[in-house]
Amino acid sequence: MIEPFLEELENRLDPQTEEALEAEWNRFLDRRFDGGIFRPRRRAAAPARLEWPSILINHALRDPELLLLRELRSVSDTLAAGSGNLLNIRCNYGTSILPSLFGVEPFYLDDDCDTLPTSMPLADGRDGIRRLVDAGVPPLDRGLAPKVFDTAAFFRARLEPYPKLREYVRLYHPDLQGTADVAEVVWGSGIFMEFYDDPALIRAFFELITAAYREFMDRWEREFPPLSDRFRCHWGWGHCGKIVLRDDSAMNLSPDMYAEFVLPFDRALLERYGGGVVHFCGRGDHYIDLLAGVPELTGIQLSQPECNDMEKIYRHTVDRGIPLFGLPLEAAEQALACGRPLHGLVHCC
Repeated sequence: MIEPFLEELENRLDPQTEEALEAEWNRFLDRRFDGGIFRPRRRAAAPARLEWPSILINHALRDPELLLLRELRSVSDTLAAGSGNLLNIRCNYGTSILPSLFGVEPFYLDDDCDTLPTSMPLADGRDGIRRLVDAGVPPLDRGLAPKVFDTAAFFRARLEPYPKLREYVRLYHPDLQGTADVAEVVWGSGIFMEFYDDPALIRAFFELITAAYREFMDRWEREFPPLSDRFRCHWGWGHCGKIVLRDDSAMNLSPDMYAEFVLPFDRALLERYGGGVVHFCGRGDHYIDLLAGVPELTGIQLSQPECNDMEKIYRHTVDRGIPLFGLPLEAAEQALACGRPLHGLVHCC
């Protein structure tokens, strides 16, 4: 089923176009872009020659070939649009990959939603968390982990016979979230009272999650290292360092709590993997100054500028040499219209 689509993509891919686009990304990542807003584009679009199928995510999650076909359709759409996004795919099993190691139950939405599953927190709250901490780092033969690694091997094997796909379609690391996000998914919303009621257990659980992240990511790096020493890729944009962390849950914490409970674990992971980017939905301006002080931070990706004091965000990112990725174009244009310098460090799709 999938071979005609692999061959079609292989024939549409133009190495010169991809190399030119990567050169643009290199300029941006090396701080050599001197324009206002970084919005790369391919030199030419490459329209699809086949009609690509629409595959519901629930169906794709049950069949790695369907999942690969769904991921490759996004590659096809990128080429057809002449977009400036880099070509990438991932084992797209959602946000519960790392939480699944701790025994949470997945929750699949109806096909009509066509969105990734979530999971239900442990039913026994604090007692369940204590048992997890006492048990230590869970093995990687639990939950979604075996499926993720098997699917990655399947993806690599399927692309292997196609030299251009193998070279230019990056397999990027799965969504492991961040320490606080995983903790909230496993513990549930009751976790936020525990920052006051049982901070020692919070720290112990965060340490456990960070250790599990390291076990997972270390294996990922061993088994699926990048096929070249070029920069890494995530969500279609290039970045320095090996990881992208999610700090969505941190928006619910005060700066002092963020500094005590989240930042040390973010820093430890960024240090271990040679740097990386931190993403957050919602508000992050209340802790951006703390996060920006981590030397290994190589970028910020925020999805909702309207929830943030963007002047404060700019002061602690682009003014300090830290790029912003995927910023909505309207926000960047508004900054420039107000005379706000972006230092060539803001990427918009």
